[in-house]
Amino acid sequence: MKSGQNKHWNKYVLMLIVLLVAAAGFIVRSSLSREAVSTNELQELVNMVQASKSTIALDNQREASISKILSIISRYNKTMADSERVAIANEIYLMSQKYPNINVDFICATITHESGKTWDPKVVSRVGALGLMQIMPTTGAFLAAEEGIEWTSPRSVLFDPILNIRLGCRYLNDLVGLYEQDGGLAAYNGGPRRAEMWLASNRNNKILYRETREYVPAVLKLYHEFKSADLL
Repeated sequence: MKSGQNKHWNKYVLMLIVLLVAAAGFIVRSSLSREAVSTNELQELVNMVQASKSTIALDNQREASISKILSIISRYNKTMADSERVAIANEIYLMSQKYPNINVDFICATITHESGKTWDPKVVSRVGALGLMQIMPTTGAFLAAEEGIEWTSPRSVLFDPILNIRLGCRYLNDLVGLYEQDGGLAAYNGGPRRAEMWLASNRNNKILYRETREYVPAVLKLYHEFKSADLL
């Protein structure tokens, strides 16, 4: 039996044990009182079953999401150490749970394009943006202060993939919340003011910088690809 199958099997065994222990407790109480199980006791059992199912479902969803992220990273960066790949995948999943406006596929699509499809934590753009989510040092310093991260130097913070993802996702979530997905991406790449002008013009692409005009559909294309693809 594979390790993944063992994990799932252990979960179901654990849930079964919980249910059996709960049922035994109800039976003992019922026998001692010589009364039928009360409505409250029955509801307590139902609640325990539902809680166990919810816990297992959430755990399965987390494992599936992280496996998908690992598959995406491996597609673009085959030399990244396993420990770093797992840490990055876990952080992306955590950010998808923390922030309501971004999900795993959207974060991965943004990182894939921003990093030039390298997923290299130390990638640097021609204008000086750093790391996986290509954060400019001035923006990074502001976000670090908001996030409570010590700003030692641009490279020490933004070349750390965990911190980079944490800062980038905070910023991206805020922008998508303000301007929706396409507007948020336009703001992430070309700045909020330019995105606001673009949205006010009914998305007249002449308003956007040339790079941003290409950036938004490119990230959205990756997003829909990741969202629909079976990468597990």
